Amino acid sequence: MSLVTLENVSKKYDDLLALDRVSLKVDPGEFVCLLGASGCGKSTLLSLVAGLDGITGGTLDTGGRKVSLMFQEAALFPWLSVRGNVELPLRLQGVSRPERRKRAEELLAIVRLSGFADKRPHELSGGMRQRVALARALAQDADILLMDEPFGALDAMTRDILHDELERIWREQSLTVLFVTHNVREAVRLGDRVILLSSRPGRVIEDYAITHERPRRIDSPEVAGQAAEITDRLRAEVARHAH
Repeated sequence: MSLVTLENVSKKYDDLLALDRVSLKVDPGEFVCLLGASGCGKSTLLSLVAGLDGITGGTLDTGGRKVSLMFQEAALFPWLSVRGNVELPLRLQGVSRPERRKRAEELLAIVRLSGFADKRPHELSGGMRQRVALARALAQDADILLMDEPFGALDAMTRDILHDELERIWREQSLTVLFVTHNVREAVRLGDRVILLSSRPGRVIEDYAITHERPRRIDSPEVAGQAAEITDRLRAEVARHAH
């Protein structure tokens, strides 16, 4: 049974139609990547699934499951320690202080930041701050992890390392992930499926199954070949919209 089901979902802002009759299903344990040109509604779709905004038409069902959203910016509170940032969702849930501390230490170990619990965000690299943000997202104990270009601002080497880390955590924690990116190779590197959206208004125009064996490398011939195929389709869509 799918964890996320969208059927003919549309989203309109005043006179602007951002999403038009989008249908999509995400099954338990799937890693699904959303691709499309800037402004095609990828982030809007995540906001709808997260419940931060309401749909204009169609149906959207997450079955009441818990959803966690991770943004491109780590958005950590600078006055809190790394541990304090990770503990925040637990604190809001009313978890006791000893249990919060124990769980935060477990999560920091999962993202390989043991030993950094007392650091402040400004003392960390960009990649480390994103690991903290991921640990904070995992602290919400959600069934569905939504990720909105979480590695877009990082350098290529850091991004490559975090791809490996995210894939490991996804497997170990049995996560279901809906991941927005504008990087085609990143999508093919990470995803079980890549969903290509049209230029605005966003519609699903392709659903690519990514069957290359894991773990994958972003520079492997298999990833590069399928990324080139998807890029050609994306370019054709952008060119169509430009005319």
